[in-house]
Amino acid sequence: MPADMKEIIAEAARTLLMDRKIKKLTVKDIVEQCHITRQAFYYHFEDVPDLFRYMIQKFTEQMLEETLSKGSAEEGLRCFFVMAVNALPYAQRGRDSNYRDELEQIARRYIRQFFAQAAESQNYYQQCSAAESKIILRYHSQAIMGLLQEWTEQDTEQLDQIVHTVCRLLTEGIPPRIKD
Repeated sequence: MPADMKEIIAEAARTLLMDRKIKKLTVKDIVEQCHITRQAFYYHFEDVPDLFRYMIQKFTEQMLEETLSKGSAEEGLRCFFVMAVNALPYAQRGRDSNYRDELEQIARRYIRQFFAQAAESQNYYQQCSAAESKIILRYHSQAIMGLLQEWTEQDTEQLDQIVHTVCRLLTEGIPPRIKD
């Protein structure tokens, strides 16, 4: 069996969800798509949610590597948004599948993990306690997920403004304006 069998299985799942628009993804569908046995699937993954965890983890690792390679926090955040927006059709197909709840839980965990790793590598929230940092990261990751779940074409057109505002919120906070 090739060393990249996990990737072959993941690609089969992507194909089934996106190209064939299957709503009830099963191990049977996946093994038929990539011409392997059920045993081969279960050798690499416990179940379909485990496969999704693998797929999202790989995407998160790639996203983290690319965003941290950018010159500034804002450029990195822009990279994050571009990659996330490009992944939205996959996320929508996953939400339309029989694994909606599992996928949303996995996505929340990995987005939080992504921002925690990014904040740690950039030394954000040094002045905060561990408990405060955890709350801040939960808050921001949920806010980002909310933005992405309701993303529109108009948001895509205003991407730079959104990234700038979100970056300010993440890195320095935006104090409220007091109106006279």
